[in-house]
Amino acid sequence: MANGYWEKVLRVDLSTGTITAETVGEQVWKECVGGSGFGAKVILEETPAKVDPLSPENRLIFAIGALQAVTFPGNAKWSVCCKGPLTKTWLDTATGGRFAIRLKGCGYDALILQGKAPKPVYLLITDETVEIRDAQEYWGLDPVEVTQALRAAVNIPSASVVSIGPAGEKMLPIANIVVEAHSFAGRGGSGAVMGSKNLKAVVADGNKKVEVSDPENAKAFGAQLLARIKVDAEGFRLNGTPSVIVPYEAIGDVPLKYWTVDTWPEGAEKLCPPIYNEVLQVEPWNCLNCPIGCHRDVTVETPEKWAMKGAGPEYECTGTMGGSCLVDDLKPVAYANHLCNLAGVDVISAGAFVAFLMECYEKGLITTQDTNGLEIKWGDGDSLVECTRQIVEGKGLGEWFLEGIVGAAKRVGKGAEELIVHVKNMDLPAHDPRAVFGLSVNYATGTRGACHERGDPQSGALGLAYPEWGFPEAPNSTDIEVAPRVAKVWQDASSLYDAMSLCKFMVKGATLNWTEIRTFFNYVTGWNWAMEDFVKAAERIMTLQRLINVRDGITRKDDKLSPKMFQPAKVGPRAGKIPVPFEQALDTYYDMRGWDSNGIPTDRKITELGLEAYQAYL
Repeated sequence: MANGYWEKVLRVDLSTGTITAETVGEQVWKECVGGSGFGAKVILEETPAKVDPLSPENRLIFAIGALQAVTFPGNAKWSVCCKGPLTKTWLDTATGGRFAIRLKGCGYDALILQGKAPKPVYLLITDETVEIRDAQEYWGLDPVEVTQALRAAVNIPSASVVSIGPAGEKMLPIANIVVEAHSFAGRGGSGAVMGSKNLKAVVADGNKKVEVSDPENAKAFGAQLLARIKVDAEGFRLNGTPSVIVPYEAIGDVPLKYWTVDTWPEGAEKLCPPIYNEVLQVEPWNCLNCPIGCHRDVTVETPEKWAMKGAGPEYECTGTMGGSCLVDDLKPVAYANHLCNLAGVDVISAGAFVAFLMECYEKGLITTQDTNGLEIKWGDGDSLVECTRQIVEGKGLGEWFLEGIVGAAKRVGKGAEELIVHVKNMDLPAHDPRAVFGLSVNYATGTRGACHERGDPQSGALGLAYPEWGFPEAPNSTDIEVAPRVAKVWQDASSLYDAMSLCKFMVKGATLNWTEIRTFFNYVTGWNWAMEDFVKAAERIMTLQRLINVRDGITRKDDKLSPKMFQPAKVGPRAGKIPVPFEQALDTYYDMRGWDSNGIPTDRKITELGLEAYQAYL
């Protein structure tokens, strides 16, 4: 078993309290690699079509790959997979911290959670035991509090604590899962699924070492890359993801005033380093085995109403709560982000919800009679914070969003449905498909809904090339003819990051390349995969996820963009540009994938990828 996998999966049935370790052979890992690939296999095999995501029948899978076997830059990443409450279909979301390494050290490649505990519990996993323990005294605590409390309770200061906040307990559809209070499995509502199972937290701490094929070369190569990236990525370490808001604004790729304003250079500059670092007193915050530390540990001391210390806003927050709400004051942005972190809420959707309310208020679709006297103004930090508070609590205005942005628009009525920007009820992140046409196809076909990380063509717009995938140079970001291929390649690469599991910032924010990833992967597994094997594995994973979508009734009719995405800018870098002909680009993408004109994988493609057995689950 010298291949980087234990070939063992831990299954916990919370309804019965049954705990089992199951053998999963090497062939399965060759088929799905791990992480979100393994999660897709489990969801397709073990859950019925259109299962209620908040029912005991849903599965919640925490999965890793082979790269956690040996120290390697960015290998603290791992995947959370389930049927998601926001889109009602496939959901995978990735996060970091130290859980991936600790779970591998316990002797498992994945954890499958099913059923529902009769009362709040947490799960303790070590390299010697697995226990379900009472968590009633921790119910209601925020992720910072529960992380400290559980480390003390189990007397393991180094333990990884994966938890939900109050939003997950209330099963809000944008509740997330929090790791060590600073890394977040953010999008789509996985925290609500965890809450529906009465599972407050998973605590893991293990130190076992799985055998690998070539341990000497794997160890040496991993150490070499860690040292190099630490030097190469020094600028990213100092400035983190907020540093990209200025270059993205310069190409028209920030969602300004809920996707209605064309340029905002002065606002972007106020949200970007060096101002960001000075105002928020920044310290980098690393995940385990990370030479970068892109997370921000920030402090706000004054004014008192916005005072906080903890995980600071990333680019997506500065883009949605900053740019989309036109708030250029970092302190209320940081505090609104902090409210999301303590509640355990996806900051992207929360920011989109606030921006939607601001537009509705500006247009007179809602008034102070609807908001209990609250005036909701563009650019106003107090409006941002108070709306965020109600959203994360699920009270007041927050009740409007209990079925996501689509439900809120229906409640408002008066044409509000034309204002919202989403795919399959998942709010668009802070990247504009009118600036990067590959995003238009990527968002529309995303298996978890609109996503900038399950395919990230915006990185190509800032110069990222994938020579091993057929892009020796960064693509033209506003060429609709190349957009389908860009979407496919960037999706495929992303699916493998999440299956192996690897933080893509080692590539996007540093200098790691796919030749080096492949070399290390082969040192660990001994599989001697060529690049063609990686491409086929990626296509297999994407097709597995799409089969889950198709089984849930998702077809071409759902692969669409909101009307605002076809309204061109009048000034600035996006002036006159929209991703058309979009339907033709979608046809090309489907053809490249081996899917029919309705977006359904063909029998020929399923056979080519060796997925015939899964047709029985459709």
